[in-house]
Amino acid sequence: MSDSLERLYLAVIAAKDLDPATSRTARLFQRGPSKMAKKLAEEAIEVAIDAVTGNSDAVVRESADLLYNLTVLWASAGVRPDDVWREMERREHLLGIAEKLPKSAVKLPKISSPRSHGDQLSRLRAAICASAIRAFSSESLPRAWIAGWIPVRVKKTCQNKK
Repeated sequence: MSDSLERLYLAVIAAKDLDPATSRTARLFQRGPSKMAKKLAEEAIEVAIDAVTGNSDAVVRESADLLYNLTVLWASAGVRPDDVWREMERREHLLGIAEKLPKSAVKLPKISSPRSHGDQLSRLRAAICASAIRAFSSESLPRAWIAGWIPVRVKKTCQNKK
């Protein structure tokens, strides 16, 4: 996989100075990091929604879009795939490959009560909605695109499935 992302990264770098009228990558670079971040967030939310609804084909398609947009943002930020792989190796030595570094030293206990599949989906959907709302309300994100953009799929999911 790292070879595929490296090839994608090199293709993004090669395309960033092409004509924005014919190259989506060049158009993203022309519009800047805020637009790149918006596209990345949109794809991440779409992957999450498709996963919750059980649409694995859509998860695959949207994941490819997510990786493309992540790679564009990396290139814009001067981050190379090797930088990310080194961080992943560092974390693997600390916690193991399948663990994320904790945000804090405090770990909340897991509640182990039996729940129906529908209840689990509802809770996951609510968590995705809350994350999307927090992301689009963040002070660090440009207000210009937050106010006018929340994907239709997110609006429908968050409004209809409370």
